[in-house]
Amino acid sequence: MAFLPDKSALVAERDSGDIKRVQGNQVSDVGTVPGVDPSSEGGLLGLAVDPQYPRRPYVYAYYSSSDDNRIARLTFSGNRISNPSVILDGIPQAAIHNGGRLRFGPDGFLYAGTGDGGDRPTSQDDDSLGGKILRITTDGKAAPGNPGNKPWFSKGHRNVQGLAFDGTQLYSAEFGQNTWDELNSITAGANYGWPGAEGISRLDGMVDPLAQWRTNEASPSGIAFAQGHIFMASLRGERLWAIPVAGGKRTGEPVAFFTGQYGRLRTVEVAPDGSLWLTTSNTDGRGDAQNDDDRILRVTITR
Repeated sequence: MAFLPDKSALVAERDSGDIKRVQGNQVSDVGTVPGVDPSSEGGLLGLAVDPQYPRRPYVYAYYSSSDDNRIARLTFSGNRISNPSVILDGIPQAAIHNGGRLRFGPDGFLYAGTGDGGDRPTSQDDDSLGGKILRITTDGKAAPGNPGNKPWFSKGHRNVQGLAFDGTQLYSAEFGQNTWDELNSITAGANYGWPGAEGISRLDGMVDPLAQWRTNEASPSGIAFAQGHIFMASLRGERLWAIPVAGGKRTGEPVAFFTGQYGRLRTVEVAPDGSLWLTTSNTDGRGDAQNDDDRILRVTITR
């Protein structure tokens, strides 16, 4: 999900490759991203709107093809997407661990969370795009200042599905294997440990997470920052976590909301009016789908 300057939202559908536009209570089809190849965890996985939209009328999509995961730039004008152009390919793709979250940073560069594609060593391989957080230009080149002039910004990740900024500070949410899911504070060139570490390990040269959860309490996907908290949508955990943070540090204990009420939560975004929009993910074969699934929920933040 990504918001446009007019406060409407673009919403991706993973399996169909379709993009919808939500304006008030109206939903319209704006097109289908070509070449999307859905699998168990693959498909159309991420969206971002160019920060200079509409002067630069572009939307960016992260998706699985038949060969790899890739990022494309599409023109969005007249309520239609068109002119798809792949700006980065070669991201490891498999039935599992495809990552896919996109987020523009305050520096104007595009950040992307990737997974190891089920091949653990890729996370530590500096020449692989797998198991990394990428930082690229809008043309798909390595952004200036990246470690070793590579496209990646940090490494040692298993499956990054959430990215959020508080000012210049980047946070990420990451799926663990069997024991610990993570919320991480990201710095350039840092190594977050996978596959040698899962959760807090205190291994030399590895950065420990700010917070960790048992996988049945989280399995985190999208995250967003608002009012001094990272809000983290949880799939298997079926809840929304609120984690107080400041300056890349955790400042209090996480609190859970909506536990078990709406099923699996996939994405959370801060809307222009300050509310949170949440998407459910109950019709993906892993959830307990109800007649009105899947849904976009709108919730307000109160103190």
